[in-house]
Amino acid sequence: MGYHELFVSQSNVFSGLQKSFEKADYIILGVPFDVTSTYRAGARFGPNAIREASRNIETYSFRTDIDIEELQLHDLGDLHISTDTKKTIERLELVIKDILETRKTPVILGGEHTITLGILNGLGDIASKMAIVSFDAHLDLRNEFLGLKLSHTTFMRRINEELKPAKIIEVGTRAVCKEELDYAKKSEIEFFTAHQIKNEGTEQIARYLNETLSNYESIYLSVDMDVLDPAYAPAVQNPEPEGLETRTLLNILHNICDERVVGFDIAEITPNFDHGVSAIQAAKITLEALCFIEKARKMGC
Repeated sequence: MGYHELFVSQSNVFSGLQKSFEKADYIILGVPFDVTSTYRAGARFGPNAIREASRNIETYSFRTDIDIEELQLHDLGDLHISTDTKKTIERLELVIKDILETRKTPVILGGEHTITLGILNGLGDIASKMAIVSFDAHLDLRNEFLGLKLSHTTFMRRINEELKPAKIIEVGTRAVCKEELDYAKKSEIEFFTAHQIKNEGTEQIARYLNETLSNYESIYLSVDMDVLDPAYAPAVQNPEPEGLETRTLLNILHNICDERVVGFDIAEITPNFDHGVSAIQAAKITLEALCFIEKARKMGC
């Protein structure tokens, strides 16, 4: 029995399309975890809200001329989480390793953003050679917060210190503290603020990201839904004004998603704080990202 059978159970199925695990290219995994949440808890309800939304939006992508029905998807269900953050991260790491051993791409539905640490732990040696692109209103580079060194506010710093990825780039930044700015500068972590993206234009930022990412063998993508302005995604754990439009986020993703993407996650939806708008946005972003990657893979064949 593999860890993905031991620690995961089936739930609602993403997009309503379910291929066998053996035949699938992309593996959907929910991580209903929000133990370290500090403002609006409820991200544990995110995975199934995203799944429900995905079953009720159309499957064709005009950006790629691909229908999600063409993809080989398998939804494993949800990770059996623990109230102990470290144990959940360790369990997630084991399941990700299981998925990667079968040469499939993990697509993770959160849950709070801390889960990205567990996912990247599961990538093993790849992590030290890859670029991580995180779309987030926050840098999440604090050393500790409210006495916790492992939380949704510190996980990116733990990733940088423990995994030492080749590159970290954060996009959509607009809510930070001085400690994080100092650490980012010292650690050569690049970030693009929401103001910068608006002022310089999406195309220019996407062009720079492409040039920078061309130096790396693998890319991991992470989307905290608070990167969007609350007008587009009001139901997130830590909403912050002056965020990106959905169109801007999708345009950037479209430009950087290619065959080097080894996985991605989408996190921080708290569906109880709206009437499904944020979950629909998250489902749409996930569907489009899958189509972006699939198109790049087909073109690379």
